[in-house]
Amino acid sequence: MPLSHVVLASGRSVELTEIRMESTYAGFLEGYPCKRINDMKTRGLRRRAEQDFPALPFHLVPPVLTYPDETGGAFGPVEVLPAVLCIGVFRSAVVDAGLDPVMHRSALVVAWFQDTAAVPSGEDAGPALCGVDWDALALDHEL
Repeated sequence: MPLSHVVLASGRSVELTEIRMESTYAGFLEGYPCKRINDMKTRGLRRRAEQDFPALPFHLVPPVLTYPDETGGAFGPVEVLPAVLCIGVFRSAVVDAGLDPVMHRSALVVAWFQDTAAVPSGEDAGPALCGVDWDALALDHEL
């Protein structure tokens, strides 16, 4: 049983079957959010998702960054990611119409950042997540 359903911009309905959420800057003790730190966060997120789900394709939704202070410091301008980072496993109907839809499904691991710890659902999942190109990124597999 899925945790939620998300309707993508293409009209495809996908099921969220697993989600992991954490504070984007949890454990951040000194310094400030900047491009260097955020690049390390996104690389680590990709590495973790690929290690946890090695058989599934991975997609990182490009995050929306904010720049609350243009002056910054030694590491450049302040660059802030949304507060919550997420890794979700999504499943849907097959991408390849030639496959038996009863015996096959498609799957994709998606990582994204969002402002709140709410589980994405329906058409209110946010434009970046809803914009995932499922047909180009997901992988069909036999049940």
